[in-house]
Amino acid sequence: MSEHDVQFVTIHGHRRAFVKVGSGPALLLLHGLGCDHTTWSPVIDALAKRYTVIAPDLLGHGRSAKPRADYSVGGYANGMRDLLTLLGIDKVTVVGHSFGGGVAMQFAYQFPERTERMMLVASGGLGPEVTPAIRAVTTPGFHQAMGLLTLPGVRHLGVAGLKAASATGLKAARDLGEVAEIYDSFKDPHARAAIRHVVRAVVDWKGQIVTMADRAYLTDAMPMAVVWGDGDQVIPVAHAANAAALAPKARVEVLPNAGHFPHKDHPERFARIVHDFVRTTRPAAYSRAKWRGLMRAGIAGPAPSTVLNEGGTVADLRRAATTA
Repeated sequence: MSEHDVQFVTIHGHRRAFVKVGSGPALLLLHGLGCDHTTWSPVIDALAKRYTVIAPDLLGHGRSAKPRADYSVGGYANGMRDLLTLLGIDKVTVVGHSFGGGVAMQFAYQFPERTERMMLVASGGLGPEVTPAIRAVTTPGFHQAMGLLTLPGVRHLGVAGLKAASATGLKAARDLGEVAEIYDSFKDPHARAAIRHVVRAVVDWKGQIVTMADRAYLTDAMPMAVVWGDGDQVIPVAHAANAAALAPKARVEVLPNAGHFPHKDHPERFARIVHDFVRTTRPAAYSRAKWRGLMRAGIAGPAPSTVLNEGGTVADLRRAATTA
């Protein structure tokens, strides 16, 4: 896994950081809450052999600016459109992880003429359930409490503890190394404030607010794939079944022995899944008439799902979809 040169561009007065490598059809990789482009580092080089890979730090994350700004999924979708426009890239296959999956859905919804395919990885927006740790960000006093928890001595101890737990190999602790990086980033008060704005836009004390359920039928006009880890402790793997029910033509793949970051747990397998998805599907061709027809017809009846899951059978996934 190599380091990738980070480039910068200023959009509407705010600095945006991104990595752009490779050549060929464009892939836009969108990271999750509190992460940055480095979450994709294990797969960037493999994907760059066939594709132009663009992996940005979303506004408020990583090395991008952290202003007082619009942190809604619609605002992020607009930002990705503007970044692609400056880079001279017209169309992409958009791949979104966790919160980035919600941004990917919104991008595809707002800009279908620029979206060839959509892949959701352990994505938000497919059900209300989410780990209590994320819901806690919305509570009063989070900013102040995290300010105390990220004081130098406390933070170093906490980060070391999380990384040590991750190194044990226990399934329930597999994602704690990534959690440690997110926790460490909270030492920056601007990062904490940005994350709080992001979470409040998509989550309340009951769980996720933003959902694709009311617009999922529009995916009939666009190839869609869903990838999940069977041991996800952040967003339940049952949401993969929700995706199969909401978007019956979607490909759904559940990876065994993987958590909330399946692209990091099984990078080679993940890169193959992406390539197979791109190779075997035709890019969406936006038609205003087709979208008009879909919206007039509303949600269509169920159709057979295309399911490619190693962690269970087709019947398991369909059964989960009917009980979710």
